[in-house]
Amino acid sequence: VCLLFLSYSHVGCLGDTQFCFRFRRSPGKKVSLCCFLDQLDRDLPVYLKKDPAYYYGYVYFRQVRDKSLKRGYFQKSLVLISKLPYVHLFRTMLKQIAPEYFEKSEAFLEAVCSDVDRWPPPIPGKILHLPIMGIIMKLRIPTYRDKPGTTPVVQNMHQADAQISMALLTVHEVDLFRCFCPVFFHIQMLWELVLLGEPLVVMAPSPSESSETVLALVSCISPLKYCSDFRPYFTIHDSEFKEYTTRTQAPPSVILGVTNPFFAKTLQHWPHIIRIGDIKLPGEIPKQVKVKKLKNLKTLDSKPGVYTSYKPYLNKDEEIVKQLQKGVQQKRPTEAQSVILRRYFLELTESFIIPLERYVASLMPLQKCISPWKSPPQLRQFSQDDFMKTLEKAGPQLTSGLKGDWIGLYRHFLKSPNFDGWFRNRQKEMTQKLEALHLEALCNENLVFWSQKHTEVEAVDLVLKLKNKLLQADREQLPVKTDTLKKLQTHINDIILALPDDLQDILLKTGTT
Repeated sequence: VCLLFLSYSHVGCLGDTQFCFRFRRSPGKKVSLCCFLDQLDRDLPVYLKKDPAYYYGYVYFRQVRDKSLKRGYFQKSLVLISKLPYVHLFRTMLKQIAPEYFEKSEAFLEAVCSDVDRWPPPIPGKILHLPIMGIIMKLRIPTYRDKPGTTPVVQNMHQADAQISMALLTVHEVDLFRCFCPVFFHIQMLWELVLLGEPLVVMAPSPSESSETVLALVSCISPLKYCSDFRPYFTIHDSEFKEYTTRTQAPPSVILGVTNPFFAKTLQHWPHIIRIGDIKLPGEIPKQVKVKKLKNLKTLDSKPGVYTSYKPYLNKDEEIVKQLQKGVQQKRPTEAQSVILRRYFLELTESFIIPLERYVASLMPLQKCISPWKSPPQLRQFSQDDFMKTLEKAGPQLTSGLKGDWIGLYRHFLKSPNFDGWFRNRQKEMTQKLEALHLEALCNENLVFWSQKHTEVEAVDLVLKLKNKLLQADREQLPVKTDTLKKLQTHINDIILALPDDLQDILLKTGTT
């Protein structure tokens, strides 16, 4: 992992560079912080939930000429390791502290850590004030309740103690238009490739361009979560290098960002390759770049473009291209261009996913089927044929004007890791909802009366089952009202008190932990 901290590039990266990478966590290692983060995780949008198998590395790298050193260059990185995908927050933080750290001693870093120790928990939905070396960063972490595509405004504040404040409009988003500008004539095709979990390589001149482009690709299907692996900056030193570059099997469902010219040959067999040049602030309209054949990609010095034989399922949306081109001509700020592009991707993804959401919701049993005296009913099985039949009247045409082979796109998507991850998450949510409704049904029954009409053995069995229900509600964070849980606990206590003294002693000692 240490070798990922340095910038490997076929162009000289003099000065300061920021980038990020992602790596697998060693199996078997438990982190005490994970339990705390798990509690916060449930309120996050699905695309911001931490992945227990991975860490992020956020890097601030400096390389300057220094003749006094043997190699002729001073090279140093400050790296922040986190399980949280808050790219913009940690990038901003490193930008504040790294330059001073390079000039000062380890004591400066200790002072930074002391500031971070005072940070409040990263609770979604709350306005957070994070002190860092004389500056206060003000930000808000999104929640799953936020309307997709909206960003609650975080205003700058006036501190009585004259501390400088900095309001962060986002904790996780990258400059989408800046990243897609070199290939924005193909954004719709790239959206399809990411949606379908196709193997994708980004070949870039530096780790900064590589990592930002990969993160932009992953975010373009939001609010869907990209469920395959992605590496914003991948090198020959990664532990998965052999696994991901082997030619003995088909390329995996992964997005890789690379800078080493060696990869132009090693990954030449991959089906979809994006070659980008230096990303600059767009001041002129990019030239129309045709999709190129893979056989034309021989070195990392090949012309920028998208190298693939993929044929998109949907017809090209010329309107978004015209809108972005007009923005460049009118010198519209890149932030505004990114807002337009992000809204376009959001509407496209929502048009695609709404028919699936509607069909999956129909698999939920009716509430009248839930009996307190039986186990919660099962969800009905997902049927691809039944889903396809719904598309004629309730398909994406209701919300999108785009024409094309939507049916083919759905068939492909249903075989992808992204569908598998999305459906597993929806299954879990609906199963938990059924468990919560079952708890409510139990609470609405006169359980004490029932226990008095049955044997002591049956009453004890009921108490133990109800205690397990409470444990499950706490362990799985079921969507149950606090009043419901209190009511159920009251039912348990009342049943126990109606039993003989010897059974009361045993059951009262049998706690809910």
